[in-house]
Amino acid sequence: MSIRPAPEFISTRRLTYEEAIGILFHDARFDGRAPRSKDPESRLERMRAVLAGRTRWITAVLEEVYQPHNASAVLRSCECFGVQEVHVVEERNEFRVSRDVALGAARWLDVVRWQAGEGAAIGRCCDALAARGYRLVAATPAADAASVDDFDPCAGPAAVLFGTELEGLTEEALDRCGERVRIPMVGFTESLNLSVSAALVLRELTRRLRLGAADWRLGESEREELLLRWLRGSINGSDEIVARFEAARRRRPPGAGAPHGAGRPV
Repeated sequence: MSIRPAPEFISTRRLTYEEAIGILFHDARFDGRAPRSKDPESRLERMRAVLAGRTRWITAVLEEVYQPHNASAVLRSCECFGVQEVHVVEERNEFRVSRDVALGAARWLDVVRWQAGEGAAIGRCCDALAARGYRLVAATPAADAASVDDFDPCAGPAAVLFGTELEGLTEEALDRCGERVRIPMVGFTESLNLSVSAALVLRELTRRLRLGAADWRLGESEREELLLRWLRGSINGSDEIVARFEAARRRRPPGAGAPHGAGRPV
């Protein structure tokens, strides 16, 4: 089963390999947040290696998480474990990211924000995910929830919902979820910090997903789309570089070779 990106991240105009090459090799200037390496080709290979481990099979939903430290740490965990898509419900609380904690993780992710509008934001978010084929799974310390160790991520795509630090998920969010998971504990403390809980759950689910037989990887066309988006986002002045490249291509006489840099494979 293939999971398509959220509508916000489906390109209406396909970038071509020529454009990517133009961006990368035609006067490219990487910004300081791009993956570190000695040359553009190595950076490209690093991006392709990361894309090979990306998935939408598991996605995280953060409901009304307003503490910048927690919000940022969850995004960082998603990026580290290859969870490409994150949904943020912020009807009552503004979702804010701490740059010092996130360390640029958000720029490599698809973050879908659900804000106040017609109908409850959490309901609209859950409806959209269910329509795309996701199981809705509540992360909760409730005793009747299944242990995350027993949850089968390969049984179907899963959207895991996480609530606020003190109150957890709202009743509406819990009612929407057909499954619940918890982290087993043996101490006196009932629950972990939100960001720690999310990291543990996502780590376990993605680990078992990669060991299973589910078709969890992104499709080839989606990997290409993300690669080009990452390239454009990590090169200073990328729009101007592409514009210059395309202008040179338009001026090229019929039958002439491609502009400088266009012969290298992406």
